[in-house]
Amino acid sequence: MIKVKKSLGQNFLIDENILKKIVSTTKIQNRSILEVGPGTGNLTSFILKNNPKKLFVVEKDKDLAIFLKKKFENEITIINDDILNINERNLYNEKLIVFGNLPYNISTEILAKWILNLDNKNFWFEYLILMFQKEVADRIISKFNSSKYGRLSILTNWKLNVEKICDIKPTSFSPKPKVDSSLLFFKPKKNFIEFKDPKNLEKITRIFFNQRRKKLKTPFNILFKNRINILNKLKIDLNMRPHNLNQEIYYELTKEYEKL
Repeated sequence: MIKVKKSLGQNFLIDENILKKIVSTTKIQNRSILEVGPGTGNLTSFILKNNPKKLFVVEKDKDLAIFLKKKFENEITIINDDILNINERNLYNEKLIVFGNLPYNISTEILAKWILNLDNKNFWFEYLILMFQKEVADRIISKFNSSKYGRLSILTNWKLNVEKICDIKPTSFSPKPKVDSSLLFFKPKKNFIEFKDPKNLEKITRIFFNQRRKKLKTPFNILFKNRINILNKLKIDLNMRPHNLNQEIYYELTKEYEKL
């Protein structure tokens, strides 16, 4: 009997229709797969039915790692560790397709880590098929001029195209979470602005969205000391608010910041 650990944000997906939908989002046969947070192995079983070339699973819970070892024996490679501690680039010599029912308490931290640690032209994954709390997913896919638009959308859309596959009700899990979930599909972009240090994009968006209801004048002057030439170049009106600027302007602002 597996005991659910709330501290690890464990909610196991049990809905077979949803499990089938997840594995049908992309071709798995003869591909190398990484599954994050396999839990009791429900999705793992469906992945294996599609005959992957290699299947790695990362499971932090020691008891679950032992359970998965007994259940699947040598069909999978189990990594009993925290995904935040792992350098995914060292896992395998091929690009991976990543599936993940991410723990909701660290889902944005995982996504940010993966984006910020990407080499500019050498992605370690082909696709990410990830489940988030619906509220977080809505922030990831939001567009500018939306109340949900902010740092997460800007950071994600820098290097990745993202689309929603479906929403998932609490009844699809055991135990049932208190919120709806959403499944998102991420695909690397071929072209994007390159920065000297991706953390500068984090800094720019953090300062601009620190007081998202305030006008742009204060955060702009904190970063750029009222440089009118940048305002004119990017056609920025300081009477607007942070959510009124599209993602591309934040990328251009980061480039300008790196020139200072």
